[in-house]
Amino acid sequence: MIGRSSRDAGQRVAPAPDAALVAAVALLAGFGLVMIHSATAHLAPEGSFGLAADFKRHAAGAAVAALGAVVVSRAPLAFWHRLALPFWALAVALLAATLAQGVSVNGARRWLALPGIGMRFQPAELAKLATVLAVASLLARRDGQIPNSLGRLWAPAGVALLPAALLVAQPDLGNAVLVLVLVAALLFAAGTPLAMFRLPLVLGAAGMALYVSLRSYAWSRLTGFLDPWARADAEGYQLVQSFVGFARGGVWGVGLGDGRQKLFYLPEAHTDFILAVVAEETGLAGVLVVLGGFAALAVAGLQIARRARDRFALLLAFGATLLLAVPALLNTAVVTGSVPTKGLPLPFLSYGRSAMLSSFAAVGLLLAVARRAPPPPPRFHQ
Repeated sequence: MIGRSSRDAGQRVAPAPDAALVAAVALLAGFGLVMIHSATAHLAPEGSFGLAADFKRHAAGAAVAALGAVVVSRAPLAFWHRLALPFWALAVALLAATLAQGVSVNGARRWLALPGIGMRFQPAELAKLATVLAVASLLARRDGQIPNSLGRLWAPAGVALLPAALLVAQPDLGNAVLVLVLVAALLFAAGTPLAMFRLPLVLGAAGMALYVSLRSYAWSRLTGFLDPWARADAEGYQLVQSFVGFARGGVWGVGLGDGRQKLFYLPEAHTDFILAVVAEETGLAGVLVVLGGFAALAVAGLQIARRARDRFALLLAFGATLLLAVPALLNTAVVTGSVPTKGLPLPFLSYGRSAMLSSFAAVGLLLAVARRAPPPPPRFHQ
């Protein structure tokens, strides 16, 4: 336009965090579909073009979850604020029902069978999301008060401890610890002094040590982690096979679909250890693409939180971001032998419809916050 200043002429709008978030999620979910197909193709019946039943279920779950994210993003934040505690109560009730009527698999009672449709649902995934939502709502109702005393901490602590205790009873220590970590991060973001985390940290460490000493399977996981090669034929087997996958992949991988570890060497390769399949078939390059996608997702989520208009929106966006980023970090640490096996899926990539629904719901909440945030400031260039 004639008469525009040079400053105006150089103005451009910064990329919106919600666009970066959608791009990162699309990359991860699309890559996940490719890798689930590769990891399960050998299980497909003849004449099905390599489309195994698990891949079909995963693809259908991803499509439904993506649609659910759109629905969640369109609801007003006030709706989620009001629904937070009832939603949490429902999740706790489902965890309790799992202990009473749940389906037991490999000694753990973590699934509820949905009558009439032949599907299983894992309430733990709902509980993590509901707890983040409830704690963000509780902290936002304190009129900006910093939770820096025991009197102000009992409510969010109770909201975290009840589902965590029910998860431990399943047993599901990994998700129980994750719930507590997410709530601790929300409390820190709300202004809780670090000194107030000392006693809970000591008690938590003592509780985990007691749990491992009393549960034989947990002790086996720990010993398998500490020296997997010495126990490669027992509790260290899965981790050793993951190492083999990473070693075979090198920088560029052996080729998509040409991996060997998924051929009954690596147990449940399409679930918690899908990153080992990525490493073998696409190499370090593919692993960096996945980790880069999660890094981009985390940055976009934190930018959305920073631009939030109110305390509830900020805490909700921060918690939803961590709900996606922390499991990705822990899963990567597990498959590389950096921490003991915890049974946490890799968001958007691991097979599991419950986890997929929870992950996309978190994305929907982030988009709901982003839609109501002020636009990003313009940037200028010469």
